[in-house]
Amino acid sequence: MATPKTVAFHTLGCKLNFSETSSIRRSFEDKGYGVVEFEDGADIYVLNTCSVTDFADKKCRYEVRRALKYAPDARIVVVGCYAQLKPVEIAQIPGVDLVLGAAEKFNILKYIDGLSNTSGKGMVVAGDVKEANSFIDSYSFGDRTRSFLKIQDGCDYKCTFCTIPQARGSSRSDTIENVLINANAIVNQGAKEIVLTGVNIGDFGNGTEVIEGLKPKKEALFVDLVHELDNVVGIERIRISSIEPNLLTEEIISFVSTSNKFVPHFHIPLQSGSNKVLKAMRRRYLRELYEERIQWIRKVIPHCCIGVDVIVGFPGETEEDFLDTYHFINGLDISYLHVFTYSERANTPAAEMSDIVPMEVRRERNEKLRILSHKKKLAFTEPFLGTVRPVLVEYSHDTEIMTGFTDNYIKVTLPKDETLVNTVVNVKLLRWDDSFESVVAEVV
Repeated sequence: MATPKTVAFHTLGCKLNFSETSSIRRSFEDKGYGVVEFEDGADIYVLNTCSVTDFADKKCRYEVRRALKYAPDARIVVVGCYAQLKPVEIAQIPGVDLVLGAAEKFNILKYIDGLSNTSGKGMVVAGDVKEANSFIDSYSFGDRTRSFLKIQDGCDYKCTFCTIPQARGSSRSDTIENVLINANAIVNQGAKEIVLTGVNIGDFGNGTEVIEGLKPKKEALFVDLVHELDNVVGIERIRISSIEPNLLTEEIISFVSTSNKFVPHFHIPLQSGSNKVLKAMRRRYLRELYEERIQWIRKVIPHCCIGVDVIVGFPGETEEDFLDTYHFINGLDISYLHVFTYSERANTPAAEMSDIVPMEVRRERNEKLRILSHKKKLAFTEPFLGTVRPVLVEYSHDTEIMTGFTDNYIKVTLPKDETLVNTVVNVKLLRWDDSFESVVAEVV
């Protein structure tokens, strides 16, 4: 196969996937490939997949078909969590040429050279997930406003509903020194905000390589990294992505409250407000600890935005358990919810549990929590109407408005003025706009 000239990418899933796609993209660019938009037709398509929901297979097949529509003769490579979990299944999708597992995806260029040996059947290179035992750093770039900086990978937790440890391996981290090098590289490329990403970022510090049978030496703590990043010159905002409540210590929260760079925004997975369900999920906390974290945040950062993940319809979740969750969340001073309907994942303990919740019941519970989330968002936003807050302005394809987020993660819309893109400006928050799920604002 002759060396192709163009490559296009599509990423499904989390911020971590976006950071890794950017690193893979840079490896292609370093070898002289031209990166084109997905719709423009490319010689090679790289699809970075997710496995969190039961739609992984449908989404993957859809993107393969879409790529072939734009470039019928293109080579299609599938990487990511779904590729590690179901490589043979993906290889059988018509049009897929290469499937790479967790340990192989960053060596994608080496494997592309072997595509000429295939004969109409997808080639699979996906070893045991234990082989994904080293940390490969990455950060996203393309959206010049913010960058997703990967600081940690893998997970040692054994939540009964989750396949991520099977897809990404054991917990391992970058070094503080290298994170700072990447943060400065992001600054030099013009981004104003860094979002720290990983599978379990609060577990940062486990070393760059995991040796089978040995727990890696804890080389640092997440709070140590936070302190060092606060000194990076040139970055205006640093945002912590999802962090487990048992790892979000009072020390971290208190430091964020006094930081000039870390913004007042936490996203803290709850998953259930029922202690019975939390134990069945093998979560590492109970609702009492979660409530303590929320109360401490409100004490030291009253204006902080707090997002919450919750799963409905977990096996054995009774109506009483769900109402326990609903009333617990309703009583928490939080800002919004990300609601997930439980879906059975192969090779997880939860998939073997009895007392399955009917799908229609799961969907009903999901809708109830989505309505509650909307109420929480309005209740959080309302006290800030009429006040002035700093907003990082983003590029928008809309001809009349542009968007941005306040430091405490309130989405705003502003009249179009492209000279303000990628700058932090003070705006006055005027009124809630349901059509955009945001606040109308004006520059002051």
